[in-house]
Amino acid sequence: MAFSFMDVLGSLVGGGGMSQTSNSRTLNAGNNIQDMLGSLLNSAGGAVGGTDNLAAAGIGALLGALTGSSKSTTATSLGGGAMGLLGMMAYKALKNSFGGEQTTQAQSQAQARTQSQYQQQARYQQPTPQQQENDAEILIIAMLDAAKADGNVDSEELTNIMTKIKSAGLGQEGVNYVLQKLQSPMETSRLVTAGKNRPELAAQIYSASLLAIDVDTEAERNYLNTLARSMGLNSNVVAQIEQMTGANKQTYSV
Repeated sequence: MAFSFMDVLGSLVGGGGMSQTSNSRTLNAGNNIQDMLGSLLNSAGGAVGGTDNLAAAGIGALLGALTGSSKSTTATSLGGGAMGLLGMMAYKALKNSFGGEQTTQAQSQAQARTQSQYQQQARYQQPTPQQQENDAEILIIAMLDAAKADGNVDSEELTNIMTKIKSAGLGQEGVNYVLQKLQSPMETSRLVTAGKNRPELAAQIYSASLLAIDVDTEAERNYLNTLARSMGLNSNVVAQIEQMTGANKQTYSV
């Protein structure tokens, strides 16, 4: 395989998005996350940890590509920025959601353990290159499945997606992969299996799905509801992600 899934993901996110509002919503989410990272780095004297510093740099490159201020950004650096953005969005959504629902004492204790474990993993565990590739592939599938959720990717949408990923620097093999995936059956069960026992990946899958499309059909709303529920995301996490991605919260019920 002559392309990496990180490159494909970077092209899908950094090429201006897959829908009419993807660019502006991704920019808003990225700016908010960048502000949060800046606060973390400043409060810790600029030494929060390798993952935070890398995320800040990658998100900066991604935002530069989306605004057009950076003309030399590669698909690879866009991939790092996309992973950094989605990872930090998941971290923020999960962190802020704990304690937001009425729970029993046992549930509260379980949530506290989960929160502690997630914070340790998300902030200090650097994934291997292979793990990043595996997760990037899942996030690509999430974005492309969201585009297919209403049962139709018409020729205009297809041309728009192809144009954007090519302009982001993705090679022909990567472009062919995206085209083949868009024309293949949805892989919802694969997404659910990947995110079921990994809340941080489930949150990234949901975030990527929302950034990929403008949710304007009942089929898309039903698909996203089912996806979030099947992966075990609670309503607080969903609400946090919807707010960060600029989705209309009134259209969802998980």
